[in-house]
Amino acid sequence: MQTLIKNIRIINENNDFVGNIFIKDSLIAKISKSEIKVDNNTNVIDGTNKIIIPGVIDDQVHFREPGLTHKADIYSESKAAVAGGVTSFMDMPNVNPQTTTIKELDAKFIIGDKNSLANFSFYFGATNDNIEEIKKVDPKNVCGVKTFMGSSTGNMLVDNLDSLNAIFKHSPVLIATHNEDESTIQINTKKYKSLYGEDIPVDKHPEIRNKDACIKSSALAIYLAKIHNSRLHVLHITTKEEANAFENVLPSKNKKITAEVCVHHLWFNANDYAKQGAKIKCNPAIKYKDDQEALFEAMMSDKLDVIATDHAPHLLSEKENKYANSPSGIPLVQHSLVTMLEFYHQEKMSLNKIVDKMCHKPAEIFQIENRGFIKEGYFADLTIIDLKSDWIVNKENILYKCEWSPFEGYKFKSKVTHTFVNGNLIYDNGEINESFRGKRLSFNR
Repeated sequence: MQTLIKNIRIINENNDFVGNIFIKDSLIAKISKSEIKVDNNTNVIDGTNKIIIPGVIDDQVHFREPGLTHKADIYSESKAAVAGGVTSFMDMPNVNPQTTTIKELDAKFIIGDKNSLANFSFYFGATNDNIEEIKKVDPKNVCGVKTFMGSSTGNMLVDNLDSLNAIFKHSPVLIATHNEDESTIQINTKKYKSLYGEDIPVDKHPEIRNKDACIKSSALAIYLAKIHNSRLHVLHITTKEEANAFENVLPSKNKKITAEVCVHHLWFNANDYAKQGAKIKCNPAIKYKDDQEALFEAMMSDKLDVIATDHAPHLLSEKENKYANSPSGIPLVQHSLVTMLEFYHQEKMSLNKIVDKMCHKPAEIFQIENRGFIKEGYFADLTIIDLKSDWIVNKENILYKCEWSPFEGYKFKSKVTHTFVNGNLIYDNGEINESFRGKRLSFNR
């Protein structure tokens, strides 16, 4: 397997130049501004007028397998991922059965080996009473321990302070947290049920799962990480107060406490509930315009380190229920990169900044082995993009198993044309090559 990508604009490590990339087997064998001579057995792609970036690494997805596969599965969502230029993902443990034992983790890896078109890792799920299982997690093979410090996943809520202290003290891997204070949410829920009964308007979601719930819970996570010297990664920050709690003094790879912002919290705000309704109901909630603007500023100033999706599909029939019975979550992994490229077209964000937040920083923060950069000797996880190719999201080109997107009808200015995973051309102008499977991510820890 040999491929030459020639005459292409390379965006990588704050560099921007036209060059050539030679792929041999699964690796990037050579990068050169000069011509690379190849033999007749080499597949040649002319990258003129296109850009190439490292494959996007999404550090937070819910692909719903095992047990919830009527919504999504690892095969369907990894196919959507590669169509969107995402070559690696880290999947969450709130499935059925939950990934809260080493046995269930091993079983999930087998599913990934068999079905995933992209590279993958799986979070191990924390509970109030599985600290002994957490201690067995292999730092070289598992991305992190997911701790739900809020009620998004029912009985995976970790609300016992002794349990939290044990997790923050003993986890052998990065701790990734969902931060919303459960007691605050319950008080707010009771209040709005008394006002509206079963007909709570969806635009009250950011008032029920409000700023106070997020701020209180994130503050607790940061406190625990500091007293135990833990490696903490706070997921999906949604408020300006939380964003300002993080520092940008050190490079992300040297921080003990890092943070993620999600595409939908950068793109939408509370004004969008009027049009989108429950389609953009998610936890933590999409909040207000001042929060949205503060998140973008914090991301640009490196207080927030990573951009991800929290891709969480549900059937449209489920989302269309009344507020209390409408599940939270948005399908996003196919459209995350092109959404962020809209900020480039709006002259709000450089190409190198997008690559840094979606490719380089996840690789550095999680210490992923030989991925996330365009470097000789690294795995050839690569995404080619045409920045001047308009297309409209519609039912025919959505690959999510749930068959919908909040971006339906939106015209994006950029299009992913090719996606390589481990040197294999998996996505080629709308065609999926299903002959190959992704690899388990490994970590330099």
